[in-house]
This record gives sequence, C-alpha cells and structure tokens, in this order.
Amino acid sequence: MDSLTVIGGGLAGSEAAWQAAERGISVQLYEMRPEMSTGAHVTSDLAELVCSNSLGSNLIDRSSGLLKEEARRLGSMLLTCAEATSLPAGSALAVDRKAFSQMVTQRISTHPMIKMIRREITTIPETPTIIASGPLTSDLLAQAIGRLTGENRLYFYDAIAPIVSLESIDLQIAFRASRYRFQEDGEGDYINCPLDREEYDRFVEALTNAERIQIKPFENEIFTGVKAGAGQFFEGCLPIEILALRDRQALAFGPMRPVGLKDPRTGRRPHAAVQLRQDNLAGSLYNMVGFQTNLTYPEQKRILRMIPGLEKAEFVRYGQMHRNTFIASPKLLLPTLQFTRREDLFFAGQITGVEGYMGNIATGLLAGLNAARVLQGKHAVELPETTMLGALCRYITRVPLEEFQPMKANFGILPPLDGTTRLNKRQRAAAYSQRSLERLVPYIDQLGQGTHSPSLSRED
Repeated sequence: MDSLTVIGGGLAGSEAAWQAAERGISVQLYEMRPEMSTGAHVTSDLAELVCSNSLGSNLIDRSSGLLKEEARRLGSMLLTCAEATSLPAGSALAVDRKAFSQMVTQRISTHPMIKMIRREITTIPETPTIIASGPLTSDLLAQAIGRLTGENRLYFYDAIAPIVSLESIDLQIAFRASRYRFQEDGEGDYINCPLDREEYDRFVEALTNAERIQIKPFENEIFTGVKAGAGQFFEGCLPIEILALRDRQALAFGPMRPVGLKDPRTGRRPHAAVQLRQDNLAGSLYNMVGFQTNLTYPEQKRILRMIPGLEKAEFVRYGQMHRNTFIASPKLLLPTLQFTRREDLFFAGQITGVEGYMGNIATGLLAGLNAARVLQGKHAVELPETTMLGALCRYITRVPLEEFQPMKANFGILPPLDGTTRLNKRQRAAAYSQRSLERLVPYIDQLGQGTHSPSLSRED
C-alpha cells in the first residue's frame, strides 16, 4: 500500500494528512506535542489556534473569503470543522478554538488510513513526505531541513493577543455592536471599549514607555536573507507597542479604528475603540482583536486595564511573541509545493512563507492532494495563478528572494483583470472572485473528492 509521512499536526499537516488518506494513501502523521512543547501551544490537540480565533471573512469579494471558498470547493476538512464550531463574528468565520481543535483531533485520530504518532522527527525521511512543521519547527528538525536545502533558516517575530473573561468586562461602559451596525438590543457580535482623545493619548503614552519582554539571545542569530534583531516583525501582525512607537495615531487608524461605531453613552463616534471578539462557544471568553503584544505580563495587566471597560479585566491568556521559522521557498519549492530536488517531498503551511490560518489550511490541502497523486503515479497539479490558492503558491515560489516576506491571500497577487478600468474597488474584487472560481472548476474535477469517510456535521 502507498504510504506517506506527514510531519506536523497543525492546520496544514492535519489537512494534508486527511486529503491524502481520503484518497487511499496510508498516512503516518507525526506531532511532537505533548512530548515536546513549543512555548506557544497550550494543549496537545491537533490544529490548535495559538493566535486569533478568526479565519477571516466569509465574503467571496474579500481575499480571505475567496481563498476560503476555493478550499471549500476542493473539499477542505478543516474548513468544515471550523464551520461546525463557528461563533458569531459578523461576516467573518470565527471559531471556538477548543471545540475546533478537538473536532479535528477526533477526525484525524479515528480515520482508518491515518496513524498518529506523538514523537519529534529530527531527520527528513527518504520516503514520500510532507513537512508541515509550522512556524515553531523544533531546532533539530530545522537543522535537518537546513542540511537538506543548504539554506539557513529565515524567521520573523510574531505576536498573539490577550484573552479576557466576559464577566470582568464592564458592560456599563463597553457596548455590543458590529461596525456600521449598532444593535439597540445589545446583540452585536463584538464588544467595543470606547476611548476619547485624552484616554487614547494616555494609553499610547503608557504603551510607548512600557517594559517589553527581551528577545532571547538564541533568537538574535543572523539567518540568510533577513536582518536579525527584534525589529524583524511580520508587518501584518505587529505588536501594539510597535505600532504606537511608529506613530501615535497608528492604533486609532489600525486595530483601534472607531469607524462604523457609535458610543451609546454619547451618541457619537469615539476617538478610538478596542474590539473584543467571542473566543469560545460558551461566550465566556473574549479575544482582544488585533492586540498582539510583547509587553511583560505585569505591564499588560497595568496598561490594558487603562482601557475603559477593562479596568477590572481578568486575563485568561496574556499576549506573547515568538519566533516564526520559514524556508527560502523561492529557491526551494515549485508552485505544486514540491521540493525542487525531490518530487516526493512537499512543504506546506507557514513554514513555506504563507500567512493566515486559511493560507495554512489551503496549502496543506494542495500538498496532500499532490502527494497522493504522485504516489498514485500521476503528475502533481499546479493551480492557475488566477485562483487565489494558485496565486499564493506562485508568489511564495517565484518572488525574488530579496523581496520574500510571509504573504497572506490578497487580490494584489492575482493577475490583472481585463476591461475593468471603470469598476470600483468592490466591483473589481467581485470580478476577481468570479474569475477565480470559474478557473478552479476543471481542477475540482481533476483532483476529485475523497471517499474514505462520512461528511461532518456540527453534532460530530
């Protein structure tokens, strides 16, 4: 029987293992937790979400929504789990992170074609393999990848946001609303903490003078192609204190933008607002949206309690920052996600340089499908660059290395449209999406759907 090794039980690895197994491939899925911790994960469940609990927009005229729809049509198992454990989040897909990872773990561990092995892998197998070890790849495995590729590791620093308990939020000050849709009945999908100009200025002043956790010496090594030091952050996930240092109004125009909100106490739009999004099905925990931080824990407690409505906040999880590892994909990978020097070796997920939960899931999906095809004597499939997933894979494997930085799905990486000069931004996005989904159709038929297990439901 054809056999495949998948290294890493995160979003990409879990999706890849499932897709290959659904096509009759015997899969050995290696996950080092709980034998070896990463410092960011808190459970041993597969597909644990360590940052936000949102998978982005569901609207197909948004880049993340388009990627989501492509993955849905290609049969993503993790997306089905996410929809089965979803929480109210307006037009976005947010999940109860515990229920989501537990459902993925249950599905993987009971699949008849998947054997889950809880052990660290420190060498690259010479047999068909998908490496989806993620941004927190262990040192020994990273060294093995370096020996295989002849490249040193690249890295950037990533940060996660705090979570607070609902009962500790002062709802006499904070109010429920979604942007542009204030709910008179108090049933908005987000909790909003409003700040006036003076409150905002005091908050920013405290942030810029706060004590931050120091980068560990071993994390300050110089890696090929990337400047070392604590300043190497992923631009799409900057800590709030770094934003505040760049410009005092950066937060008010970024994660604290008040556009579309109205403070019911004043009837006016606040100068700034902190949004909190439901983080579990019980509705007892809320994530501070866009509030990634590397402040020390005492400083987080002191400064975040300066936010109106959070004066007595109880922090279930503090924010933290960690090093993310990714390879030099433009030199090492094909758009099929195959290693350039071995057709039976694939990489998927954040280690390739894709960003965002859906990017990880979607590249895991494609790697799993292509690995199965190679094992079955077929050619790996390169999706057209007019699809969002195809464009994302093409970007990370074709962009000049000196310009390479982790990339999320966005319309800017798609080829230009013809005859759309008179369209506005939303109309162009809709046209991009329509073209992408039309071009995907023949590949859905070519890649086929799995047949080895039943469909999922919310009750599973």
